[in-house]
Amino acid sequence: MKTMKRLQLTALLEREEEGYVALCPELDVASQGDTLDEALANLREAVELFLESASESEIQRRFRPEVIVKRFEAIYA
Repeated sequence: MKTMKRLQLTALLEREEEGYVALCPELDVASQGDTLDEALANLREAVELFLESASESEIQRRFRPEVIVKRFEAIYA
């Protein structure tokens, strides 16, 4: 029996004309959906499929554990 592993990951969601795009920056995996919940669920599914099918070396090559998300203000004329 396989031991289940868990990763805490980030989802960046962006509104587009026809729905939402979701990105997991730690693994550079993206998906989309009509609603925020659907986009997040689709992203989770895409990440889990990637993790199940990729080799351990591919996961390690793509995994960037130190993702920092901050908002800032820009001033322009």
